[in-house]
Amino acid sequence: MIPIRAAKKDLRRLMRSKLSATPAESVAVQSQKIMDALISLPEYRAARRVSVYMSMTSGEVATGSVVHDALQHGKHVYIPYTHRPLTASSDQPSLVMDMVSLHSPEDYAQLQPDIWGIPSPSQESIKARKSCLEQLVRRDLVNGTRDFRLDMIIVPGMAFDAHRRRLGHGKGFYDYFLKRYQDSHQTGPDGAAKMPFLVGLALREQVLPEADQIPTEASDWRLDCLIVGDGRILRAPEESPSS
Repeated sequence: MIPIRAAKKDLRRLMRSKLSATPAESVAVQSQKIMDALISLPEYRAARRVSVYMSMTSGEVATGSVVHDALQHGKHVYIPYTHRPLTASSDQPSLVMDMVSLHSPEDYAQLQPDIWGIPSPSQESIKARKSCLEQLVRRDLVNGTRDFRLDMIIVPGMAFDAHRRRLGHGKGFYDYFLKRYQDSHQTGPDGAAKMPFLVGLALREQVLPEADQIPTEASDWRLDCLIVGDGRILRAPEESPSS
């Protein structure tokens, strides 16, 4: 049996090859279908605070339309910001991701590519942004409050399966962020945190055949919903959303 991490590495290699051969026109058409399906979700319509991943220039579902729609409808939009932890620790990675506020369409247009080519806020702009975690990404902790809980997180991925399992790019940014979010938002009487609704966006090429599964580890988070470029919306069987 192939070890899980080796299986993940092989699947990423396969997906990189498939996605590099996916025409830009197909990505654009599928992204629009996904956008139409996303805005139909009752969870999206009800969400006040939405985190949206910033899409790369190719090979994944484009999220620019999502950002503009959310801002147009008065939602508070949060986007990823990757940085070094404030304090070094052996039990955390050398780079971590937080979600910080996006102010406006103009703010979105001014984002610059990071080392992976993904639009990202500059370090200089972070002081003027809110973070959804109590421990902010800046040292002065201005605006530190528990009022910035997210209602929905729209996550990227390299591959997905029909049971809403997700394979990321291998850095562990989202899984570690979700664990930190869970630890920072203890709200229920049982000490459990109310987690945001997790939505994955997938091109058809990124979804495995029905009989196949994404290899997962204990630290991997399963999505609440997966929207596919052919218009499918995959949910947990027990869920029956109302309009």
